[in-house]
Amino acid sequence: MSTDLAAPPPRAVLHPRPEQTFPILTPAEIDRLRRFGALRRYAEGEFLFEAGKPGPGMFVVLSGQVVITQRDGLGHVTPVVEQGPGHFLAEVGQLSGNPALVDGVAEGAVEVLLIPPEGLRAALVAEAELGERIMRALILRRVSLIRSGAGGPTLIARSGSLDLVRLQGFLARNGWPHQLLTPDSDAGVIEIVARYAPAEADWPLVVCPDGSVLRNPEETALARCLGMLRAPARPDAYDVAVVGAGPAGLATAVYSASEGLSVVVLDQRAYGGQAGASARIENYFGFPTGISGHALASRAFVQAQKFGVEMMIPAEVTGLSPRAGDGSYTIAVAGGEAIRARTIVIASGARYRRPSIPRLAEFEGRGVWYWASPDEAKLCAGSEVVLVGGGNSAGQAAVYLSAHAAKVRMLVRGAGLAASMSRYLIDRIEAAGNIELLCETEIVELGGVAQSGLDSVVWQHRRTGEQARAEVRHVFLFVGADPATGWLQGSGIALDRAGFVTTGSGTLATSLPGVFAIGDVRSGSVKRVGGAIGEGAGVVPLMHAALATA
Repeated sequence: MSTDLAAPPPRAVLHPRPEQTFPILTPAEIDRLRRFGALRRYAEGEFLFEAGKPGPGMFVVLSGQVVITQRDGLGHVTPVVEQGPGHFLAEVGQLSGNPALVDGVAEGAVEVLLIPPEGLRAALVAEAELGERIMRALILRRVSLIRSGAGGPTLIARSGSLDLVRLQGFLARNGWPHQLLTPDSDAGVIEIVARYAPAEADWPLVVCPDGSVLRNPEETALARCLGMLRAPARPDAYDVAVVGAGPAGLATAVYSASEGLSVVVLDQRAYGGQAGASARIENYFGFPTGISGHALASRAFVQAQKFGVEMMIPAEVTGLSPRAGDGSYTIAVAGGEAIRARTIVIASGARYRRPSIPRLAEFEGRGVWYWASPDEAKLCAGSEVVLVGGGNSAGQAAVYLSAHAAKVRMLVRGAGLAASMSRYLIDRIEAAGNIELLCETEIVELGGVAQSGLDSVVWQHRRTGEQARAEVRHVFLFVGADPATGWLQGSGIALDRAGFVTTGSGTLATSLPGVFAIGDVRSGSVKRVGGAIGEGAGVVPLMHAALATA
């Protein structure tokens, strides 16, 4: 076996921080990793891993060279990097055995140390200093893949497609790389379009890494094509099942798994919850320069996987069955899946509230938005938008959109913002030259054809009845949320009049033993990111006590 580690540096000029993205392990560091894996040999041209297929773990190259290439469903293959002795091959998806996003092919005879996902997680925890270097590289590699669109689906759409924004939002919030091409961008795309002859309702087309083509798919169908959806890995009951992957649920997952409990997290759409759509959180402890909700949630998501949390996203939870004789509850998932767990944490949060505006449902996703991400910001660049709401989320969105839109009209039902918004956001809004605040005002009419999208808005002053109309193609609604507790009907969980889960005085315990509620879904909770994370940590000792007496 060769121990020559003087391999040429990776051919990766496009990668940020290349020394941290592609570090070289010393012989001593490799020796420390040997107990977590096993030796494997590959011949010339043999695949170590393939895009779209479950990744076997992390490879540490001992001898030979491995060429990493990115491949899309259109047959395009692009070199990414070449790695030799001392390099390790993986990105964050291999913490949980997710599908590989790139191809790794042996260039000549190759010998490696293959560390499976469970071994990789154990190594990251046991080898703290080395694990930190490896984890940083895994994260940076995923960032590079997202920037390049490598390994994910190819979206084919005309500019301005609102369903495109829906799919891009789903992929972006789940940290999944993808690329966008127009119908006439190259020969491969033109051939796909000609072969499938899409009708108007078929756009956008989505080409998965395996070459299969979807016509304007729902998120679940896209997730299935990408291999995001998998059956539960554990045949028996988990110690903890967390319903909801917002800040509260992710905090519970990190703290409980780090203490040795088996944990599964389920969420219908993406990790991060409503906080994941926040453009910038500036009053969260420990981040003086602020941090986006998605960045905060992404760190927690990776951290949870480091400790072995199993993520089932997207997975729609449809019910909670009574406790069985073995002390476990059963969570029903759309599609017939069932998850058993000895304790349950309800962290399903709240769903965006839909005000009583005529034709609102027609324009959702076609000009009416409940979050403000970079995808929506691009759509409204240089145009006028209307934003409804007076809370912190609305303020953050207004400030963020003001950097992209020509004008932001901010409509609030109250007489001002002081009662519902942090002072620093009010100051930002007052200082922005293109944010107009309209108090005691609400939308009364939406105009346009649903198929082509919103094109006008009428608003009205609540006291005077005076109305105004403007050509507006984008409305952002931040008017609060209703509890996401429909899946608890018939479970025996006590709810308050508004539908939030009630808990005992000073505790997080619900009306069922071993079932807890945290975050926005809990009646009386502080609807703040910091409060949700605190409750996510605080519920862990309560679960330990419940497990000890079950």
